[in-house]
Amino acid sequence: MIELCGKILIGYIALKICLQLFHLFYVYVLGSCPNLKRYGDWSVVTGATDGIGRAFAENLAKKGQNIVLISRNPEKLKNVAADIESKYKVETRIIQADFSSSDIYENIEKELSGLDIGLLVNNVGISYDFPEELMSVSGLTSFMKSTMAINVTSVLGMTEVVMPAMLKKRKGIILNVSSAAALQPTPLLTIYSASKLFVDCFSQALGFEYSKRGITIQTVMPFYVTTKLSKIRKSSFFVPTPESYVASTLKTIGRSRRTFGCLSHALQAMFMSLAPEYIRMYVAAKMNYSVRAYALKKRAKAAKTS
Repeated sequence: MIELCGKILIGYIALKICLQLFHLFYVYVLGSCPNLKRYGDWSVVTGATDGIGRAFAENLAKKGQNIVLISRNPEKLKNVAADIESKYKVETRIIQADFSSSDIYENIEKELSGLDIGLLVNNVGISYDFPEELMSVSGLTSFMKSTMAINVTSVLGMTEVVMPAMLKKRKGIILNVSSAAALQPTPLLTIYSASKLFVDCFSQALGFEYSKRGITIQTVMPFYVTTKLSKIRKSSFFVPTPESYVASTLKTIGRSRRTFGCLSHALQAMFMSLAPEYIRMYVAAKMNYSVRAYALKKRAKAAKTS
């Protein structure tokens, strides 16, 4: 009996791995970016001046999309817009908006009025300076409010602004950038991982609701990418540049309600899923405590030399 149960368990695991590998092949190897012009002439990107956001803006411009860049820093917005127009010969518009504020969406809606928007990338986000236990976070109340406003309310607000026009023409794409930190509760990134889990759940449920009305809604769940947010500078197979990550992500549009963007990140997610959640939490905690210790040591060293 025990031997039979063992064989059944091994068979189940083998089948699960085979199905996951087939899904990976279908999404990340066979995929290709759809004709974005069919959805609209304009793409809107929040958090568009750095990292993954800027890479989305540039990749979409490369495909002939006019770009609306939304971010907080007006100087950066002007510089990125000018660079994109010069490189890719497309139109750009800039909207200065601080997503930690709740009264920005009326102005954004006014600025977007009349544009044929085919794609929205909800990319703007905020994380910890370094992993930290909740009650030790500096300015905790302010940080919690900002995180919810930027990571959660921005997705809701921008969806409310852009989606009615998409529904009217029965076509559109919304990409909501979450994080691999949402795959399990992540100690020392408690608020961040919880906020990104909301993005994933919201996106998948909304995608199901509107899939028959021509709207593609997809969660993008990156692991580490060489951005300011990750503080990693050197790229590798498992840590791609924002440019290569986004180019791969665009090829997965419409193939899954949740995408990890590129094959290497999808493989990481697949292997993680084989472990129970408590083990994944333990590993994440060990890694984050290590990063925290290094950050505190670096801060103490900087304080001594200043």
